[in-house]
Parts: sequence; structure tokens; C-alpha cells
Amino acid sequence: MEIQFNPSRSFCYQFGRYTVLAEVQQMPEVTSGGEFRLTELAQRVIDKYLSPEQQQIKVKKAQSDRLEPIHSIVKFFVSFIAKEQETFIRIGEGVYRSRTAEDISDIELEEVALADGDEDTAEFEGWIYAFSFPALVRSNEPFPIKIGKTIGSVEERVQQQCKGSASFDNPIILGKWQVKRVGPTELAAHNVLKARGKWRENVPGVEWFNTTTVEVKTILDFVAST
Repeated sequence: MEIQFNPSRSFCYQFGRYTVLAEVQQMPEVTSGGEFRLTELAQRVIDKYLSPEQQQIKVKKAQSDRLEPIHSIVKFFVSFIAKEQETFIRIGEGVYRSRTAEDISDIELEEVALADGDEDTAEFEGWIYAFSFPALVRSNEPFPIKIGKTIGSVEERVQQQCKGSASFDNPIILGKWQVKRVGPTELAAHNVLKARGKWRENVPGVEWFNTTTVEVKTILDFVAST
């Protein structure tokens, strides 16, 4: 695999996320379930693709005059992304192990099945929720609202979705409604809003609509009655 080296923070991020972290996850030290030092394994991958001279090139730190070598920035991004995505289980300072089946809760498994359209989980009871961010909220007119579903805690699901978001605001949960068939109910609500031209297509993420909580509740009440 050929890496197009570029001495920039953008390169460090892309390289760290899609090459270094991906290869670390396949290493025997990780797949065996044992403990490992993430930065040591990351350095191995860095050595595989970048020369010592490339690794020592210094790049300006964001919002600072401080310069840092490429290898340090890449390892920082690898650690940061692994933490944000909960890729590994942290044992101690810099020491991790891979996640096992015992580390994954039944709720997490069901959420994945639900997101993948599994026929059995589609029949689960759950919650339809609506959230947005303070800067987007309007009092008397439609505004961008995310409409989603979960079979677990709405609060935990929203926080999980917003983890690593570029927004500086904390999400506001505008409403949550318990329904009997959460998968088909969410799909029906989305389809109605799309048919009304409310879907925000060109935005980061999915399931965003220009709507109001009153409109969402009205749709859900109609779906429940049919």
C-alpha cells in the first residue's frame, strides 16, 4: 500500500485513522485479547510507511506556534480516535486490550441489529426521540431536528450519537415517545416528513428534518392509530 505523504495535520489524521489504527487492530497482540501499549504498536505501523526523516518533520500545532513532529501527531490522533470510538478497553495509562463479547452489552447488540434492519428487532418496543442543538432551536417555526430510535436509554443514545461532534453545544432532547414497533414506526415518521419536503439532505449526518415537535408527535400519534 502506497501512502501519499504530506507534512500536515490533515495527513496525520487520515493516516492515523485509516491506516495506523486499522493495522493495529489486526496485530496479534491485539487480536489475542492481551494487554498492549497502543503508542508502541502505532509506532510500528508508522515505521512501516514513513521514513525517519518524514517522521521528524515538524508541523505547527493547531491554534499555537508550537511545532510537533509528524510521528507524535499521528500517535496522538490514533489514541484520540480509539478513545472516542471506544475501539479498545483502557486498562491503565497507555495500556489497552481489545473488546471481547463480554464487553458488549445486550443493548449495544440490539441497537446494531436495529440499525441494520434485522426483522426480529424491528418488532421491539422502544423510543422515538427528537433532539437538536440550542443554536438551532426556534420558537414558532420549523428548525433542524434529528429524529431517531433506540430500544435503550434515549439520553445515552443521544450522547453517543453526538460524541466527537464538531458542535460546541450540548444536544437538547426535545421529546421522546415510547412505541410498540420502533423500527417501522421510525421509518413511517421519516417517510411522512420526507413526503412533506422536510428532509435536510445536505447536512452532516442523517435523519435531520425541518420540523417541530408538535408535527413529529402528530405523525407518531397517527402511525400508532393505524
